[in-house]
Amino acid sequence: MLTHTPRRRAAMALAGTATLALALTACGSGGDGGDGGSSDGGSSGGKIELTVATFNDFGYTDELLAKYTEEHPDVTVKQVKAAKSEDARTNLTTKLAAGGEGLADIEAIEVDWLPELMQYPDLFEDLSDPALDGRWVDWKVQQATTPDGKLIGYGTDIGPSAICYRQDLFEAAGLPTDPAEVAELLGGEDATWDDYFAAGAQFVSKSDAAWYDSAMSISQAMVNQIDNAYEESDGTPKDLATNTEIKGIYDTVIEQSTTNGLSAGLEQWSGDWDAAFQNDGFATMICPAWMTGPIEERSGGVTGWNVADVFPGGGLNWGGSFLTVPASGPNAEAAKELAAWLTDPAQQTTAFENAGTFPSQIEAQSSEQVQSFTNEFFNGAPVGEIFVNRAQAIEGAPFKGANYFAIHTTVQDGIKRVDVEKTDDAASSWDKTLQAFQDLGL
Repeated sequence: MLTHTPRRRAAMALAGTATLALALTACGSGGDGGDGGSSDGGSSGGKIELTVATFNDFGYTDELLAKYTEEHPDVTVKQVKAAKSEDARTNLTTKLAAGGEGLADIEAIEVDWLPELMQYPDLFEDLSDPALDGRWVDWKVQQATTPDGKLIGYGTDIGPSAICYRQDLFEAAGLPTDPAEVAELLGGEDATWDDYFAAGAQFVSKSDAAWYDSAMSISQAMVNQIDNAYEESDGTPKDLATNTEIKGIYDTVIEQSTTNGLSAGLEQWSGDWDAAFQNDGFATMICPAWMTGPIEERSGGVTGWNVADVFPGGGLNWGGSFLTVPASGPNAEAAKELAAWLTDPAQQTTAFENAGTFPSQIEAQSSEQVQSFTNEFFNGAPVGEIFVNRAQAIEGAPFKGANYFAIHTTVQDGIKRVDVEKTDDAASSWDKTLQAFQDLGL
């Protein structure tokens, strides 16, 4: 059986409300200018260096990249890794706005950046290749495909989600601790959010710990289960003032988090959130596959974490990334070949072993290496099998248009004011959210 190695995965950037349109209005086609991040631009003897810009941990170790050089002796590969996704996003948008100069040959992007980037498809190479048809789950490919059929990104990982929980805190509160029993406690195959909140009410009545870390994370998960959260399928923004689905989620998470006391009132990736892992701050977490690494990283000495193969409301994908090839680079064809190799099922299986990045490739998901993968930190949980099951529960990707990021940020900020900052009540904070939405001028 394979075991897990630690990894860090930071949150999707939710802080900036400015859209890429503001940063990229000065962009042309992106096809002229820039050195693409390559150190020698394909000079001397036909040898080139290709740069790959990633963030956090994609599982691309030096050993993995050296394997590519073994197979392609005229190519060396250098990885440039940003500490957080928001740093990578800022670097990418800034350099795209300057015509592409200084970008890496391959730029990794997160899924929620895609809707804005796809407004400028000419800034990226078309990665369509009939030889790769069927490599990825269909909805992953659709996310990176423009309306006219241009593919701007090869899928790396996806975020099938389960529930991670502290079995020691469950035991102290008199709740079941076995993963199968916890799954049933949370509703089993037909789990609903009401089931999850009801179990939380049982827990907090018998524990000093909160049920979950953040109302914002619960909201994020619930929003990701809506086909058209903020925009119609043609990209037309919905009026937030009459968006009953989003207002219903807002009201629910505020009530459960504050009135019913289920939330620890933390913002993910903050210092207080980090510290809560060491002081029994909360008992459960929304847990996409990539979250297992950050939990382990922050929970040194804590032995109670486990994973239940269940999720409220059905399947959920949270997060996932792509490799793009900027059109400004001088080594675009070589970069496309490397991007295809890095997202081959074999390499993505290795990346999963290295960093817990659950592969979006159908062949990799069905491999023995992935399906038998266990995580010793999570008390030997069969995370490969669990996340394969969770991936199969995902029916498709919700629509996220060019305005998703900005609108979602206004809603999350509203929840934050009530649950984390505690500066507003639910009604006043929603009024501020509606004003922030109006200020977007959509």
